[in-house]
Amino acid sequence: MKVKTLVTNALIAALYIAVTGLIAPFAFNQLQFRISEVFNHLIVFNKKYFFGIVLGVLLANLFFSSLGAYEFIFGLSHSVISLGITIFFSRYIKNKWILMGINTVAFSINMFLIAWMLKLAIGVPDVFVVLWGILALEEFTVMFLGMFLMYAIHKRINFTKWV
Repeated sequence: MKVKTLVTNALIAALYIAVTGLIAPFAFNQLQFRISEVFNHLIVFNKKYFFGIVLGVLLANLFFSSLGAYEFIFGLSHSVISLGITIFFSRYIKNKWILMGINTVAFSINMFLIAWMLKLAIGVPDVFVVLWGILALEEFTVMFLGMFLMYAIHKRINFTKWV
């Protein structure tokens, strides 16, 4: 891995952690409005951002969540699987908007992992499907709005060539 790629991924992880820390009360437990999830869209521009995103998720979960091993297993799995789906589709689809849409849907649908984690870890009393639906809607909202933000930033910075 090149030094520039390593440093860029470290910056992405740091930004993910910092943004998550700012909104920690709304980023964990039954509420999952984690604004830092917009960084997941970086994968659309370059798959080299994978490690920075995953490291950011891992460390943010360790620093700010009280669920420990549950977050390690389920939170990390959620990100790795969802990013992997987007990377797979990026082999065949080059349109950034379509890929960000796929990324948004993948992360939203895979919120079943977070719903399952909450059921196991804290025994959330909601019916699983309802909890999953709420979490998916929250994730979809953040990721959908994040598409426009990340594309606007991409137009200024060009994430494709940043690493």
